[in-house]
Amino acid sequence: MARYFKFFIIIYLVLIFASISGASAEETLTWQGCIKEAARNHPDLVSAKEAINQSEAAKSITKSTLFPQVSADLRASETKTSGSKSVKDYTYGASATQLVFDGVKTINNVKAASETIKASQQAYRFTSSQVRLRLRTAFVNLLRAQELIKVTDDIIKIRRGNFELITLRYQSGLEHKGALLTAEANLSEALFEMAQAKRDLELAQKQMTKEMGRKEFTPMSVKSDFTVVDSAQVKPDFEIIIKNHPSLQQIIDQENAARLSLKSVYGNFYPTISGSAGVDKIDSRWAPQNNQWSLGLAASVPIFEGGLRFAEVSQAKAQLNQLIASERSTKDGIIVGLEQAWVNLQDAIETVGVQAKQLAATEERAKIAEAQYSIGTLTYDNWTIIEDNLVSAKRAYLNTQTNALITEANWIQAKGEVLEYAQ
Repeated sequence: MARYFKFFIIIYLVLIFASISGASAEETLTWQGCIKEAARNHPDLVSAKEAINQSEAAKSITKSTLFPQVSADLRASETKTSGSKSVKDYTYGASATQLVFDGVKTINNVKAASETIKASQQAYRFTSSQVRLRLRTAFVNLLRAQELIKVTDDIIKIRRGNFELITLRYQSGLEHKGALLTAEANLSEALFEMAQAKRDLELAQKQMTKEMGRKEFTPMSVKSDFTVVDSAQVKPDFEIIIKNHPSLQQIIDQENAARLSLKSVYGNFYPTISGSAGVDKIDSRWAPQNNQWSLGLAASVPIFEGGLRFAEVSQAKAQLNQLIASERSTKDGIIVGLEQAWVNLQDAIETVGVQAKQLAATEERAKIAEAQYSIGTLTYDNWTIIEDNLVSAKRAYLNTQTNALITEANWIQAKGEVLEYAQ
């Protein structure tokens, strides 16, 4: 059995050495550092920012029709008919048109475009809150993966100590072979879990790389603890929270834009009036010397278009009514989501406290049981149950700590907080 024991010790030392050598090349990140990097590089935020730029450009395009449209032209032509000399014509000049009245259609379109910009800004805030949730989850999972290496190392020490003790008792004839084989299997399982934990660590690092918006993977570690900061022990007023929630504000801005678009559609029933002016130089030879100018006023009004205008009004009304219903649905959904997230957070925090007490009790019981087993006052079957409980309690405590931090992240996201949220 000594040969097997040496084999496990060699594997254990190799794993520990690999862990130390790998950690030396890792970059250590803080939560605030991760936030800053994600704010600069995350593709979802870049995409949302470009959506705002598109909305701003669309407003400028719409607004441009309110200003004079000025153009310059230069023409040269030669005309010849049968039996006559060719006639040359040279002209250059400038012309301008100005919208005078269109039933305030364009003005309402500009106002609607302003509301669309606001909606795009709220969409950016919502994207930012989603990015924060994913980034925080990746951060916590990496923190857990790091801590799991330590917990698994403690478990290996427990299993190794058990294996050593049972080996000595087996060699002395005080323990049966089944106990020895079980201890050997437990140690083997712990070593496997260490290898598994290292693979999980690398996966967590790659997930963190993605959520920070990095293009290339590099080994990293994070520096933090498992303390829940935004505990919200006193239940907040959800009605106050939702007033600034990006999901609701986006719908409201879209609704405002739809109202203005409906007014714009009604403007189609009014005549469109525009003025024009032009000045030219015209002559039959270059450079033209004769002056020519023009002033004009034009008006157009729809008479019959097969019901097009009425259909456009019906469409705009339906879109507005749809957004009004969506506003109510979104508001109700946010309130329920906040309630659920707050309940989950309180449950998770209290579970951490319970598991902490369970772990402390299990650790103390394991110390007593080991001493009792060593002097023969506790059977192997009872002792191994207590040791297994200790191993399970260590894992359970780490899992509840992790769950509390992720639940906190979900609570913050439910409130609509953005990436730069202080907590």
